[in-house]
Amino acid sequence: MNIEKNIITVAGIEVEVVRKNIKNLHLGVYPPHGRVRVAAPMVISNEAVRLAVLDKLAWIKRQKSKFDEQPRQSPREMVSGESHYYLGRRYRLRIHEQRGKRKFALHGITYMDLFIEPESTKEQREAVLMRWYREQLKKLIPSQLEKWQPLLGVRVAGWGIKRMKTKWGSCNREARRVWLNLELVKKPIHCLEYVVVHELMHLLERTHSERFVALMDQHLPGWRLTRAELQEGLLSYQDWGV
Repeated sequence: MNIEKNIITVAGIEVEVVRKNIKNLHLGVYPPHGRVRVAAPMVISNEAVRLAVLDKLAWIKRQKSKFDEQPRQSPREMVSGESHYYLGRRYRLRIHEQRGKRKFALHGITYMDLFIEPESTKEQREAVLMRWYREQLKKLIPSQLEKWQPLLGVRVAGWGIKRMKTKWGSCNREARRVWLNLELVKKPIHCLEYVVVHELMHLLERTHSERFVALMDQHLPGWRLTRAELQEGLLSYQDWGV
């Protein structure tokens, strides 16, 4: 697919314009900082995009304000007593300094236990937690795919996990590959299910068209509530260097 990207400024707001072989213009405001993005057909001019953005300017400002007002966790220091999340539940971190193999485990429904060397750095402790998070999410995804692929009549060629700045998931239709955001492991399981269904649906419908929405309504009637939960929930602090 041919894709062209450029940046324009409308009423003091930076707008990313992505032109590709689509029929309709789509405008979105994305977390965590309210990035504005317009996907437009190749034939649409910058002036037409500008007019479309101006038409939705009040809505865009409301969405950006929502992201600005969302509560965010302070930077994690990876010390005992901190709050960390797993499948929508808050846990207290306990650091156990010891020699031997680094490991991470849940203790009941209250604590996360990290076993690591006394001289370990914050980055080393976080790496153990991230590895554990990734292992848990890798265990959760297959059952969702096994449930929903036959229901939707689609099948992916592969899937993966990665940390993403602005998306909970993505789908490469040509490669039939789905990517899921590692942060989903911190959310309730129905949030993971929604994102899996959403990305699988793109194998049936490329864009967020009326057909896409109708299919989501048919197969996952409560998807709007879950989407709002993901958009409005507590955001993790991420030092993305931006």
